[in-house]
Amino acid sequence: MRMRLLLVAVLLLAGCAGQVTPAPQSYALPDRSSALAQRVDALAARQQAGTSGFRLLAESEDAFTARMQMIRQASTSLDVQYYIVHDGLSTRALVDEVLHAADRGVRVRLLLDDMTSDGSDYQIATLAAHPNVLIRVFNPLHLGRSNVVTRSLGRLLHLSQQHRRMHNKLMLADSSLAIVGGRNLGDEYFDADQAFNFTDIDLLAAGPVAEQLAVSFDQYWNHQLSVPIQQFLRRPPSEADLMQARDDIRRYLEAERLEDNRRYQHLMGNLQEPLLTRWMDDLIWAPAQALWDHPDKIEAPGVPDEKLLLTTQLQPSMDRVRHSMTLISAYFVPTEQGVEYLAEHAGNGVSVQVLTNALEATDVPAVHGGYAPYRADLLKAGVRLFELRRQPDQESRYSISGDSESSLHSKAAVFDQQEVFLGSLNFDPRSILWNTEVGILIDSEALASDVYELVQEGTSPAISYEVRLVERDGKERLIWLAEDHGQRKVLLHEPGGAWRRFNAWFSRIIGLERLL
Repeated sequence: MRMRLLLVAVLLLAGCAGQVTPAPQSYALPDRSSALAQRVDALAARQQAGTSGFRLLAESEDAFTARMQMIRQASTSLDVQYYIVHDGLSTRALVDEVLHAADRGVRVRLLLDDMTSDGSDYQIATLAAHPNVLIRVFNPLHLGRSNVVTRSLGRLLHLSQQHRRMHNKLMLADSSLAIVGGRNLGDEYFDADQAFNFTDIDLLAAGPVAEQLAVSFDQYWNHQLSVPIQQFLRRPPSEADLMQARDDIRRYLEAERLEDNRRYQHLMGNLQEPLLTRWMDDLIWAPAQALWDHPDKIEAPGVPDEKLLLTTQLQPSMDRVRHSMTLISAYFVPTEQGVEYLAEHAGNGVSVQVLTNALEATDVPAVHGGYAPYRADLLKAGVRLFELRRQPDQESRYSISGDSESSLHSKAAVFDQQEVFLGSLNFDPRSILWNTEVGILIDSEALASDVYELVQEGTSPAISYEVRLVERDGKERLIWLAEDHGQRKVLLHEPGGAWRRFNAWFSRIIGLERLL
């Protein structure tokens, strides 16, 4: 008890600025007169009523270009919701473009999970010095924001809520055009990091489903856990601070252009081409539904009520599967219940395959410790398991870089080659129970075929290991099948260094599964 009181005293001394007060509510702007909204409405009018338009953004440069050009075409509103925003070339270019949009009179609402604000409250709040930019943090730590020590103590004292995060990834322009998927904001999500990058899939969405996503954004924005970032500062930044920040961004971008033009052109080289306009002309139109967790999920005292969960909305599609089910999940922790569910499908003749990260490729080895114990049971049930290798073949369309380490970050599912789900949801307890997520379920054979083609490339033996269960010396054991330079090989021991093995083993021993 004394120790807890001492920690509270430390946090109070470190403190935060002022009293957190309720923030005014705001909603998606109803104006449909913008050029972008009218363009989307005209395209939708040619299609079957109620359908929405889609395009996969599997290539990192396309995903970045779509965001930049969408920001440029916005004329009434930009709503941006992300779990992680890392500083770097791509993020500064996007911020620069957002500020230009605000200069044009576009209302910008930026909603960030509080984890991404660690040590950056003032820098983030500087953008909100613009009269057309509003910034809120979701599920914030109210005390002890001063430094990493007091932040860590504060989170320990509120662990039941602090391990629950807003994992949503969403960008909306004029409530008409949206991007959802697995990518956060940062160079590693757009193949612009020189050391490490993520393989990912985003989805460009237009029409009614974008309007549904606008409702989801408003629900989070107006929730009591969303707090204007200025409330955590003793002195909010001024317009002069914003002008200085803008100058710093411009100088940074120019320096990057001169110092590493190849990387700069990788991101910025296509921005003058009207790619977004072309993509909108070629959208796949189909019935679709936006799915999201209710933000009240974060505040549930224990396991959240099923009515709050995205997976409750997704389950009917999974239950209806009769022929094939393909799951792509960067972090895959099925739990005993999940194993039973997939085994039942496989036992009913459904072809079930899963693509996740190999131990050597995952950026969170502890999660692998939650997945590994279930492999044998899944394989016995007839589920096929594929694990993306550390350095995929640079010639594959599924690969993102031949020059740096890479890891799977995609989240998707294909049901009976007909329905597709794409979004921020991993198939693990953290996504299902603790974090909030968003995604889109689409009834489209054409889009299902596109995603399935990506999966087939991602599961090829040059890109991924196939894990199998075999009998050797009277015992069942796992083996990993792969291919290098056209030569098939069989690995008898799981690929991955000693430190990764230890992390996976340790998370399994101490029972972290429900938090993974």
